Amino acid sequence: MDDVIVRHLESRDIPGVRDIYKGEAAVAGTLMVPHPSQADWEKRLSNPPPGVYILVAEKQGEIVGHGALMHQQNPRRLHVGAFMMAVKDQHHGLGIGSQLLGEILNLADNWLNLRRVEMTVFTDNESAIHLYKKFGFVVEGESPDYAFRNGEYIGVYHMARIRKS
Repeated sequence: MDDVIVRHLESRDIPGVRDIYKGEAAVAGTLMVPHPSQADWEKRLSNPPPGVYILVAEKQGEIVGHGALMHQQNPRRLHVGAFMMAVKDQHHGLGIGSQLLGEILNLADNWLNLRRVEMTVFTDNESAIHLYKKFGFVVEGESPDYAFRNGEYIGVYHMARIRKS
């Protein structure tokens, strides 16, 4: 994956991030709704709250992946971060998700000293679950009927990775 660069989001990347979520798989794998507007994405990404780190994966000038690490700001959960990520539909299976998650965890482990990183993933998203397990995440629980998607309810797994001291 020498041709993929994972880096911090810049304002010029916002249209590319929006384009990721135009894809059917990206929308289905997140809590987003279809047809995201440019204005909504600009509002969401232009001024993130404290503790939110936004990354993009760029391949030959095209934004093909997006991820965010949210460092918890509650004083009793300062050791915890949560993340979300998506890869552009036509770029699935090329290692971009692994590269993006690797950078998210590098930030969590080596720069923010986070002990616990957690997320939810839809129970039918087998490729994402496989990716997360590859990076040491385990299923800690399940919430049936967690969200409504494409006319039906779908459950999620709660997954986390705890970095040993």
